[in-house]
Amino acid sequence: MKIIQTITADQDTGGARLSDYLVGKSDFLPSRKSVRKAIDQGWILVNGQIGSTGKRIQPGYRIDICAPDQPLLRVLPLDIPVLFEDEYLAVVQKPSGIPVSGNQYRTLQQALPHNIQPSTMPDALHLPRPVHRLDAPTSGLLMIAKTAAAAVRLGHLFEQRGIHKTYEAIVTGAMPESGRLSTPVQQLEAITDFFRKEIVPSPRNGYLSHMILQPHTGRTHQLRIHLATAGHPIMGDKDYGNPGNIYKGKGLFLCATGLRCQHPFSGETLDIRIAPPNKFSLLLDRERSRSTEK
Repeated sequence: MKIIQTITADQDTGGARLSDYLVGKSDFLPSRKSVRKAIDQGWILVNGQIGSTGKRIQPGYRIDICAPDQPLLRVLPLDIPVLFEDEYLAVVQKPSGIPVSGNQYRTLQQALPHNIQPSTMPDALHLPRPVHRLDAPTSGLLMIAKTAAAAVRLGHLFEQRGIHKTYEAIVTGAMPESGRLSTPVQQLEAITDFFRKEIVPSPRNGYLSHMILQPHTGRTHQLRIHLATAGHPIMGDKDYGNPGNIYKGKGLFLCATGLRCQHPFSGETLDIRIAPPNKFSLLLDRERSRSTEK
């Protein structure tokens, strides 16, 4: 681990617990929750030893805040579009069919050092770190932390629902023009707003709907489960769809096309958008043409 900040406990500490003492002491740990997480992960050292939540802090104690790093054995030389980058964070465009991370070589995380410039900040991470996930078959925008403080602050923004994500998908059937899906996912609250962008007839599926999706929660497979439960599975979804919506070699028709948030350091509004993959329009045009021919 790399020490990114050292704090010497002041004279009026009064034997406070480590989890209480650190609140408000570091820009790298902006909330009580981030302090507890850092302690639980073993990122806080007290006099050179890993600190515990209840460790009593006395005047003169040295407290080191560390940035965890794991060495990358091999960099994946895969070119990935970088839509935004500064010293703190980056936003990249993940291709479909590749996992964000995992115990394998071909992951997006392995490719990040090939595409992102190292930060020159004192708390720079040895390896850029994704701060949220996209399913392997899902393409689109992914936010990356380049410093320890950015990882903490972006994580806090996600927890507070301060990062607004937009997806586009093609689903089977004729969905309403707009609405909200709120079926619990994994017995947890899950909310997705939807808006219909286009609808075309489909010989195989009756209709296909091009949808804009705005999740308010971030449950695993939330969008795929919500749409399948509503009777409109996403095209190409092998887990929640049916054989009639699988097109060989086309993958999942789901893409993260928008990310909007307040930059955690500059305060500027980041509003990054991309168009969905060409396969979206190609599929809709093909189905529209086939329906006209019948």
